[in-house]
Amino acid sequence: MTTKQTRVAFVTGASRGIGRAIATRLAKPTTEGGQGRHVVLVSRSEAPLNDLKAEIEAGGGAASVRACDVSDAKSLADAVESVVEEFGRLDILVNNAGITRDNLVMRMSDEEWDETIDTNLKSAFVAIRAAARAMMKQRFGRICNIASTSGVVGNAGQANYAASKAGLIGLSKSIARELGGKNITCNIVAPGFIQTDMTADLPPQVIDHVKAAMAVRNLGTPDDIAAAVAYVTSDDAGYLTGQTICVDGGMTMC
Repeated sequence: MTTKQTRVAFVTGASRGIGRAIATRLAKPTTEGGQGRHVVLVSRSEAPLNDLKAEIEAGGGAASVRACDVSDAKSLADAVESVVEEFGRLDILVNNAGITRDNLVMRMSDEEWDETIDTNLKSAFVAIRAAARAMMKQRFGRICNIASTSGVVGNAGQANYAASKAGLIGLSKSIARELGGKNITCNIVAPGFIQTDMTADLPPQVIDHVKAAMAVRNLGTPDDIAAAVAYVTSDDAGYLTGQTICVDGGMTMC
């Protein structure tokens, strides 16, 4: 049940994988180990969002749906503003939507570069700009940008993806400095190798090589990322801002 006191969260890329896990964790009632937020589910495809909404509500949580292509700046800004208009507040923004268009730099097209930057980096800037006014007015906000360890250490064949995720880190630190005086925090959660659609097709030898580089010797799960996001977006995390939290099994030790 959503009340005037219920914190409202806006989660992009919520239809699957890490985004789905984040949305589910934030929406789950506090009595069930969740955060008890009203979560606005955002993705290009409406059908999986409606399925997730029904699942959240069946578990006692609250959710609503905004079908939106985050690479369309006007559509994304309008979606954020519609949430503020409907609920009178926006407390939590999780910029999770992301794509990969992997290629070696000598073969990478302008389109592969631009599409990745627009979806992974520009969309976060647009959403933060749209949400900031409401957060400043209410003097509370929690912004979490989902980056990647590729943005911390780089990765061959992912110049566009790594640049977009490194850009998120720089953006987040700047936002943390700009908005911190208004009780608005901005942090980065950087996943390592997580069991998602993106890693499902990797050859076994690649997985073995990755595991050997980790302290804990296994891949993470979307729930591992959701747990970190739940903390940095909580009321308890008011003294944590501008930080990059690598949830990667100790792979980068950043």
